[in-house]
Amino acid sequence: MIIGVLIVEIIIHSSTSLKEKRFVLKSIKDRVKKKFNVSVAELFYQEKWQRSRLGFATISNQHSHVEQSMQHVFEYLDREDTFEIISYEFKYF
Repeated sequence: MIIGVLIVEIIIHSSTSLKEKRFVLKSIKDRVKKKFNVSVAELFYQEKWQRSRLGFATISNQHSHVEQSMQHVFEYLDREDTFEIISYEFKYF
């Protein structure tokens, strides 16, 4: 059993309130969950209105499938123009 985790820290430059930030995050989380069938959670900075750290996770019995899935999620996020990725990290267990 292999668990893949992608942690992405983002800045939402257009956000001027927590309400706007939550709207953007909900959109991101819903689209990624639907498209890639992964779990998503906001990990840090819940009270900051322009910054967030998101965690994405998946599990499989094949390392290559987990690695490919996390890479596809990252590539999808990297193409977004509603936020800027300032750091990211892949982990496999």
